Amino acid sequence: MLPHSVLLLLLCVTRLLTPCPALPFEQKGFWDFGMDSDIGELMKMMRDEEEGSAVEELPHPKHESTCPFGCQCHLRVVQCSDCLTAVPYDIPSDTRLLDLQNNYITELRENDFKGLSNLYALVLRNNQISRVHPRAFAPLQRMQKLYFSHNHLTAVPKNLPASLEELRIHDNHIRKVPEGAFGNLRNMNCIEMGGNPLQNSGFEPGAFKGLKLSYLRISEAKLTGVPKDLPESLNELHLDHNQIQAIELEDLSRYRNLYRLGLGFNHIRNIEAGSLHYLPYLRELHLDNNRLNNVPAGLPEMKYLQVVYLHANNISRIDINDFCPLGFGMKRTFYNGISLFSNPINYWEVQPATFRCVSDSLAIQFGNNRK
Repeated sequence: MLPHSVLLLLLCVTRLLTPCPALPFEQKGFWDFGMDSDIGELMKMMRDEEEGSAVEELPHPKHESTCPFGCQCHLRVVQCSDCLTAVPYDIPSDTRLLDLQNNYITELRENDFKGLSNLYALVLRNNQISRVHPRAFAPLQRMQKLYFSHNHLTAVPKNLPASLEELRIHDNHIRKVPEGAFGNLRNMNCIEMGGNPLQNSGFEPGAFKGLKLSYLRISEAKLTGVPKDLPESLNELHLDHNQIQAIELEDLSRYRNLYRLGLGFNHIRNIEAGSLHYLPYLRELHLDNNRLNNVPAGLPEMKYLQVVYLHANNISRIDINDFCPLGFGMKRTFYNGISLFSNPINYWEVQPATFRCVSDSLAIQFGNNRK
């Protein structure tokens, strides 16, 4: 069982991830969920939990645990980096966070994690792992976070623990995601798999079957369109830095729960009229660094949209009704960010009433057209 403090924290996070249109949208940086920058925060959380918990006193082990050679161990956190070529064999059985990043590990063997049934998070980023034994993760019955980025994986690891909630496998060599690749992972909430040479044809039908994800990122890949059959439960979908050329009417029809959509740094020239109608709760839309000639149709009807990135496109004209609805009371929230810089727009030709549903004039960014 997890300590009471961890259960309380996870309950709070779950509540925060539930989309609620009545709440104001808190804008975050575009890459805040995209990288591994929160590993340090994860370690701090684990240590604070062990040092500061007054809810449940931890039992003292009968025998003093040994720390693997070359590692540092403190309150169920084991850190080993910079020199290992294999997973250490003598990791304490009560370890909750195992950090093996920045090593020279090339494979995960069947018994590498034997006895670590209490492990909560495993960090394997920045190694040279290309082989994973099918039963390597079998002992990790309570693991919730697996950070596997910057390795040499060519496929999604098999038999991942059913308890897993967060998987980060970006910057590997994965080209194909077969049907059932994430089978039985009904607790999975977040998958980060950008930076892999994935094409649309690399996703087999049923690749995400059974998942109820909140967050998915497939950026910096080789997608030419929005992938089909992604989980309908998604709140955030990031497909930036691909080769997507257009958004067709049915591309977004499954994802009515989205409140954040990232499509920046693509080749999008056209967004078919009506495409955005399927996203009634969208709050943040990134379409920067594309090839749009016009403001996408449908923005005034999006009642909760607050942030729109349209900079670095080919937009030359802004009409008075491109952003705001005609009637009063139609829009539930005001815009707090519209970026239009690096477009061939003469800002003095734009009528002030165009931004009548923007919270503050400082929220509008025109800037200069790129040279």
